[in-house]
Amino acid sequence: MHPLARSLARPLVLALLLAPAAAGASGPAVTLNGDGGDSWTFDRLVEGTAAPDVCDEVLVASPGGIVPAQRDGARFFAEVSLHEGANTVRALCRRDGAGETASTTQTWTVRPRDLPKAWPRVSVTSAGLTLDSGRSEPAAGRAAPVVRAEWRARPGNPAPLFAAEGDVPLDESPATARRLVLQTPDKDGDYYICMRVVDALGREDSATALFRVRGGRAEAPDLRREAPAWMEGAVVYGVVPFLFGPRGLAEVTARLDAIAALGVTALWLSPVTGAPGEDFGYAVTDHFGVRDRYGSLGDVKALVGAAHARGLKVLMDFVPNHLAEQHPYHADAAARGPQSPYHDFFDRGADGAVTHYFDWTNLKNLNYDAPDVRRYMTEAFAFWVREVGIDGFRVDASWAVRERAPEFWPQLREELKRMNPDLLLLAESTARDPWYVRNGFDAAYDWTDQLGQWAWHDAFGAGTPTAARLRAALAHADPAVPVMRFLNNNDTGARFITRHGVERARLAATMLMTLPGLPLVYTGDEVGAAYEPYGAHKVIGWDDPNGFTGLYKRLIALRAGHGALRGRALSPVATSDTDSVLAYRRPGATPEEEVLVLLNWSEVPRDVALSPADAAALGGRLTDLLTGETLTVTGTVPVPALGARVLKRSAIAPQAAQR
Repeated sequence: MHPLARSLARPLVLALLLAPAAAGASGPAVTLNGDGGDSWTFDRLVEGTAAPDVCDEVLVASPGGIVPAQRDGARFFAEVSLHEGANTVRALCRRDGAGETASTTQTWTVRPRDLPKAWPRVSVTSAGLTLDSGRSEPAAGRAAPVVRAEWRARPGNPAPLFAAEGDVPLDESPATARRLVLQTPDKDGDYYICMRVVDALGREDSATALFRVRGGRAEAPDLRREAPAWMEGAVVYGVVPFLFGPRGLAEVTARLDAIAALGVTALWLSPVTGAPGEDFGYAVTDHFGVRDRYGSLGDVKALVGAAHARGLKVLMDFVPNHLAEQHPYHADAAARGPQSPYHDFFDRGADGAVTHYFDWTNLKNLNYDAPDVRRYMTEAFAFWVREVGIDGFRVDASWAVRERAPEFWPQLREELKRMNPDLLLLAESTARDPWYVRNGFDAAYDWTDQLGQWAWHDAFGAGTPTAARLRAALAHADPAVPVMRFLNNNDTGARFITRHGVERARLAATMLMTLPGLPLVYTGDEVGAAYEPYGAHKVIGWDDPNGFTGLYKRLIALRAGHGALRGRALSPVATSDTDSVLAYRRPGATPEEEVLVLLNWSEVPRDVALSPADAAALGGRLTDLLTGETLTVTGTVPVPALGARVLKRSAIAPQAAQR
């Protein structure tokens, strides 16, 4: 800090901030550019002009202190420290170390809370299972040392947790220590412990640590890479609130029992944040608020709480790539140009115009080189985790942010995972590119290498060799990259049932639920609803003339009941009809647990011939998990027209098999 800044007393700071502006003979001697605005960081670069022949020195005062400005002719700039909330900033012109002229003021409103940051470490050392708060950080604005760390076991752990030298469970009495050594629990499973840190000013923050016990040995998972355990068997239900009724989120909450009865394990809410008019939600005008047509923040909290009570996780569709042109920051930047405090919020081309993708002219790309943007978006994601209890995000246009700032995604993941180690991040990007799961995400979309193109886009048309094309698409799958599979979503236009008919929709649902990955049931799939997400908005009636609800319940129950269907392994099976019949094995933990799936995409029944090796591997007697029928396989398997067999080794006695 400049020696002068250290010598100025606090009364002088206040005097400078409150002093009226003075003018020279030809206008103000010193001027700050603009009148301030929102700040998402606690340090701010402010600029202005000062008459070189009047001002020997320019100082800039803020609640964080007084700093000397750097000069470049008439232009000056300085980095000032801000506090949480409203901050008055003023420049001071000095001549010959005496006379002072103050500028008009700027007001910067710092939006993030000024809190310490809790960063728990988990390690397995020679001393045992060790928890450490040493990485925790002081507040970014008014820094104060962290003076206390408190550890408490989260409810629901597989067994009680005890400090190494304690006999009272940590869920009953928290332990206070910078470093805490635990007794290794005697029961395998995932364990969670909450850490709360407090600084010398009494401000606090919390985070959650995760460790695992396997075979009696403790492990510290690598949360930078490891997906949440609940994802492995998850089935996601995509929610479009306006299709549920006029009350939006409240209508969804009212229907949760019916959704949960399907057997799904997670909800994916289409964008619920602020957006204009009838927009689907990707034109965001407020990342921290709920759009009026859906309800209130209280309605979101009620929905999340009701979902959690039914064992359902809740994912939000979140939009980090852009702001809508109607967003107040863009409106200000468009009106005031470089004088706007939000001018640098937006990515700009060589001509200075804000960039956008495709024909999304109303969606203005954010500038991730700006610290304000990074903090704004991190705070936006974190708000929904901290304040609402969101369990994860489907991250819209994640590919676009990667193009401009690929390092942001691992940074965001680390920040969110300290709050909730079980959080899931789903990239709207192709799962054929492993970059995403190596750089912040847990799963990605079933797209081809062409941006936005569904991997099965060309497989179902009339006269198409459906099985051959599906087989080719599945050949690209990387077992190491979890993929979200779907028949419908917000971007697929007319529903699958509209384009391909009832029978193919039923068969496709069977395929969806028997392949590896994260299967998606989108709003109304379970009743065969026909609509276009971006078309006319009509509330779904929930009548089910074609029996899709029962089908989805059976398929999801099969997936839940058979570990082979939840795993990542997939082995293609050769058949006598490569164009019409898709066949694959889902290996289990033992040969008896393996499942064989046969999908006949032709409109005539097929006796599907298997290779001798495949027939022998199946063990002869099989049970069709869809119908309960028992078959004796000697080389061929009968499969109905536009039908399926989901087969597993039968434990039924030979006599029963002949009935």
